[in-house]
Amino acid sequence: MKSQRHLFRLPESATYLNCAYMSPLLKSVEAAGLAGMRVKRNPMQVSPSDFFTTTEFLRAEFARLIGASQPNRIALIPAVSYGIANAMANVRMSAGEKVIVASEQFPSNYYSWQRLCADHHGTLVAVPAPDQLEHRGREWNLRILEAIDNRTRVVALGHVHWADGTRFDLQAIRKRTREVGAWLIIDGTQSVGAMPFQVKDIEPDALVCAGYKWLMGPYALGLAYYGSAFDDGRPIEDNWINRKNSEDFTGLVQYEKDYQPGALRYEVGEHSNFIHVPMLLEAIRQVNRWKPESIQEYTASISTKAIAQLRAQGCWVEDESFRGSHLFGVRFPASIDIPRLKENIKKKKISVSFRGNAMRVSPHVYNTTTDLSRLVEVVIDANRK
Repeated sequence: MKSQRHLFRLPESATYLNCAYMSPLLKSVEAAGLAGMRVKRNPMQVSPSDFFTTTEFLRAEFARLIGASQPNRIALIPAVSYGIANAMANVRMSAGEKVIVASEQFPSNYYSWQRLCADHHGTLVAVPAPDQLEHRGREWNLRILEAIDNRTRVVALGHVHWADGTRFDLQAIRKRTREVGAWLIIDGTQSVGAMPFQVKDIEPDALVCAGYKWLMGPYALGLAYYGSAFDDGRPIEDNWINRKNSEDFTGLVQYEKDYQPGALRYEVGEHSNFIHVPMLLEAIRQVNRWKPESIQEYTASISTKAIAQLRAQGCWVEDESFRGSHLFGVRFPASIDIPRLKENIKKKKISVSFRGNAMRVSPHVYNTTTDLSRLVEVVIDANRK
């Protein structure tokens, strides 16, 4: 793959290494949104079938991305917190049981589990990362596996840690959860779209993803896959479109007790958003054309040299076997003047994120080796050794 910058409208003067914060819009995604806005000029253009057809295309495209054989197991959601709340609402927890999370994971995959444990006298266990940096990813994974026991009701994790990209071994964790009868709920926001993820390999009970990062879509629309554990479950809201036969507008006053099939009961009201849905559909179509495997290969090819140079400056970056190439955290030695570094990053118009004690770097296919070199230069300049 070559640089895909021509498909975006990023300013030439800026170095955007921050897709984990928010992806830039593809030109084609922007065009889809503008077309959707124009439709609203004349509502006569919107037919009852339009409330359903584009969302069906979107579910099918996301199912293709994650290898899901049943698109109706995919629900449209407004945010990760909504998708996690639906999962939490269907967990039956007893006093003394526990939920396992990773320390400092994103709040949207934390607060619901905190509430569940508080309501049912359970324990929320945040497995801490090792203090030592050597073999940090491997040791953190081992700690999570060791924490899962017969009292574990749920394991709720990201595929990678949002702050520094540490990859969790979901296949090993899934195997362990099956041994103890625990559910596995995955926040795929910082991986799905840029890193390969196949439902058949992991078999999560739920996979929840925001759409505005690696799925390259708009803000306020995401997607969630719910497995068979959620069949016949109870959604957190009741809206007209999630009920059986809602396609028949003339019969909506004939109230239905049954839901649409699969996971469609978990979809947010007004999910037929005529602006956001076409945008996310076009975005995921492009991601599928690129393929996550190729995105990993490309981002590795442009970042390998820069990472070696950062390590030569005394910086620490996780071993490649426990992270992806699209998102990695850089931890600094004491010789780095952090205030100077941040000032120079801003001055040079470089966009990265600082999360916890790491600088989070998240390149994509619009970046080149030159972008990573610019970042290395400001780190070298801030090194007082």
